[in-house]
Amino acid sequence: MSTRHRLYISVILLLVVIAIGSTGFHLIEKWNWFDGFYMTLTTMTTIGYGEVHPLSHVGRIFNSVLIVLAVFSGGFTIAMFSQALLEFEFGKALGRRRMERELAKLSGHYIICGTGRVGRTVARELRARDQSIVFIEKNPERAEWALNESIPVVLGSASSEEILKRAHIDTAKGLVAAVGTDPENLYIVLTARGFRSDLKIIARASEEEATSKLLRAGASQVLSPYYFVGNRIAQLLLRPNVLDFIDTAFGTDRLEVEIGEVRIEAKSPLVGKTLGDAAIRQRADVIILGVKPLDGTLLFNPPPETPIRAGDTWIIIGSDTQLKKLESLAVA
Repeated sequence: MSTRHRLYISVILLLVVIAIGSTGFHLIEKWNWFDGFYMTLTTMTTIGYGEVHPLSHVGRIFNSVLIVLAVFSGGFTIAMFSQALLEFEFGKALGRRRMERELAKLSGHYIICGTGRVGRTVARELRARDQSIVFIEKNPERAEWALNESIPVVLGSASSEEILKRAHIDTAKGLVAAVGTDPENLYIVLTARGFRSDLKIIARASEEEATSKLLRAGASQVLSPYYFVGNRIAQLLLRPNVLDFIDTAFGTDRLEVEIGEVRIEAKSPLVGKTLGDAAIRQRADVIILGVKPLDGTLLFNPPPETPIRAGDTWIIIGSDTQLKKLESLAVA
C-alpha cells in the first residue's frame, strides 16, 4: 500500500472516530450535536478543558473507549504524516543528488534555455538522434515536463553566469536560447558568448527587429517561428511535392535517409584527390549536396573536379549506414 493510500486511511479513521464520539454523546447523554462534537475533539486532542456537561456512568465508560480509539487513530495519523514528510524530503534530496550526478557527467551536450513549445520540440529532435541535453528553466512548474522526461534541469535564469556554469557550458556543443521574450534571449546570448567564443548559439526571435540585435550579441543563427511558419505556408502553396518529400524523408515517419555533414580530417586518404577521383558515390553510395571549405563559402552541387582538402565539411544525403561508411573514409 502506498503512502498516499495510508494517509487517506488515517484521515478517514479520524473522521470515523469523530463521528462515533459525536453520535455517542448525542445518544447517551442527550446532548446537542455541537456539544457532542466539541467534547469529542476535546477528548481526542487531550486539551483537558473538562467535561462540557457532567457525564453519567455510561457516558464515562463510552468516553474511556473513545479515548483509546483517539489514541490509536491519532498515533496512526501522526505516524503516517511523519512517514510521508520523511519520504518527501528524502525523495527531494535523492532527486537533487541524482540530478547533480547527471549534470556532472555532461560533456558534448546541448543546453536548451526554456521548456516552452520551441524548447520541447528541440529536445525531442535531439534525443531522437541520441544527443545529450540539459534544460535551463526558471519556472519550477514548467520544469516538471523535463523532469518527467528524465532530462536534467538546472533551475534558474539562463542569463546568470552561475546557472550556465552549472549546466557545464564549458563542455557544451551548443546552446539554444528559446525563452519567451526577445530581451531575455538577448541577455542569454550575451552571457553565453562571454563564456565561449566558439560555442554554437541558436536564438529564437519573436520580432523581426530582434534578429539583428541577437546576431550582434553573438548568436550564430537566429530563427523566428513566425517567419518559418509563414515561409512554410507559402512553400506548401507553391511547392507542395517538394515539402511532401522532405517531410517523408526527414519527418517523424521518415525514410531510411538523412542529411548529414562529415568533416575531412588531415589523415584521410581522400585528401589531395578530387571528388571525381575519390569515387565517393561508388565507395559510400552517398550524394554530396555541398562542400564548405575551412576558409570559404558553401559550394552547392560541387563538380567532379572539386579538390578535397583537410578541414572541408561535406553536406551529404544517404542512409545511416552509408553516412558511417563515408565517415570512416573521412577520418581514416
